[in-house]
Amino acid sequence: AVKLFRQAAKQGFACARWRLGDMYAQGNRSLAQNDEEAARLYRQAAKQGDEEAQFFHGNCYAQGNGCVINKEEAVTLFRQAAEQGLAVAQYALGNSYADGTRGHAQNDEEAARLYRQAAKQGDEEAQFFHGNCYAQGNGCVINKEEAVTLFRQAAEQG
Repeated sequence: AVKLFRQAAKQGFACARWRLGDMYAQGNRSLAQNDEEAARLYRQAAKQGDEEAQFFHGNCYAQGNGCVINKEEAVTLFRQAAEQGLAVAQYALGNSYADGTRGHAQNDEEAARLYRQAAKQGDEEAQFFHGNCYAQGNGCVINKEEAVTLFRQAAEQG
């Protein structure tokens, strides 16, 4: 599989680039872990507009995996992926607005909006956090019934 992904990545297929990047990030029997190579491949695919790659490359910047930590660049990449509808990126961007630690001010309303978008797509973490928004009134009006509904949806997924 690694050989085929390398060939496809060399031919410029964004999906192959980020999947090969994932293989480098995780390492396996046929490929040693290499965070720098993973970040390079994610960056290439992200520049091609692939939302998965944008999210994974954002994580590299957020955590310093294969590159220097850069919270602002992480948020930029999360936003690009979120705007394309990637639920996990909407959730991650929601977190950045909820805690206000990634290069912009805390904004509970924006966090709740992003959690809602991801929750509607079935992201269980977003369902849980959006439920918390309703339970505590963070970025929305307190609505205990909606909070319970979201908590149940998240719990049903594990």
